[in-house]
Amino acid sequence: MRPRPGNLRAVAEQIQQATGLRVEILGGSLVMSPTPRGKHAGSIRRIRQQLEAQMRPGSATYEVTSIPMPGDDDDYCTPDLIVLPESWDEDDEWLADPADVELAVEVISKSEKTREIADKNGWYAVAGVAVLLVVDPRYGRWILHTHPKDGAYHGLLDGEYGDPIPLPDPFGFVLDSGCLPRYGE
Repeated sequence: MRPRPGNLRAVAEQIQQATGLRVEILGGSLVMSPTPRGKHAGSIRRIRQQLEAQMRPGSATYEVTSIPMPGDDDDYCTPDLIVLPESWDEDDEWLADPADVELAVEVISKSEKTREIADKNGWYAVAGVAVLLVVDPRYGRWILHTHPKDGAYHGLLDGEYGDPIPLPDPFGFVLDSGCLPRYGE
């Protein structure tokens, strides 16, 4: 099967089933990445634990949940971790409405390139995801993106591992970045 507009999702699903790779469609391009391991997965777990200990009732964390680009059935992204209304537990869909996303978390892989990261961050802003947390174990840094408008995030806050990550409403608490592992040299 060859990728072309209108069947990218079918191609992505076939690749994912055949290889076990995580497949996303960002801006009309198939993007494949290996399943997270070790410190990447540990970062996700540690963030999830902190969120779940402090979140308000009615919200929950999810992995392996994708977000579509509004108006484009062939364009979707799968964040490492996502916070949605708890009612997602009972939904038969696999694509969560971007307007329902309270927080998306991306942990940068060892092999990701700067352009890929910037493109993905921009994708979330265009889709209207309210808050995006990008954690980078390569350099021990994080960036919190807020206030998406006109395809860009207008609120940016960054820090190093060890600096608290202040999450905006509806969270209103901080995450401890000092517990996040860094990739080895």
